[in-house]
Amino acid sequence: MNTPTPLSLDARLRRIRLLLLDVDGVLTDGRLYYGPEGEWLKAFHVRDGLGLRLVIQAGIQVGIVTGRQGPALASRCRDLGIDLVLSGVRDKAAELPHIAASTGVAPEEMAFVVDDLPDLPLMRAVGLTVAVADADPSVRRLAHWVTEAGGGRGAVREVCQRLLAARGQWEAMVDRFRGLP
Repeated sequence: MNTPTPLSLDARLRRIRLLLLDVDGVLTDGRLYYGPEGEWLKAFHVRDGLGLRLVIQAGIQVGIVTGRQGPALASRCRDLGIDLVLSGVRDKAAELPHIAASTGVAPEEMAFVVDDLPDLPLMRAVGLTVAVADADPSVRRLAHWVTEAGGGRGAVREVCQRLLAARGQWEAMVDRFRGLP
């Protein structure tokens, strides 16, 4: 009986057509700031945002799957042009059929960037899982790749760059910013 050869990280990256992200602990550093009216305030890293815009420009879909809801997330997604936003989700893996149907992307062509235990079921169902550097140890052990940067500190940008580099698109994007053809 032949055992399939495990895919390399770059091979997994090249297959990705949909990048899914958790929010708290991935796009943010995981801390919640409460304002004077009890509202949640969140800080997002600007380089993560540019990385996501570049990924979208390259034709890769981006989506959010998170347990929390709020106006800060809605505003950030609107700014970045992210339309697939599933917030207030308790069972992230249960959303996979809906995500696949609405995007036309098979689970093995999806990546999920994660940080904590509620992400574990969906991690097991997609083609590539990435844990941020400061993710829970159980999550890091099960991920295909662990970033060098922590959540809310450029980890998503790191994923975007590596994803575009694996597809041979990163240098062309950098050249555009340098003003090169």
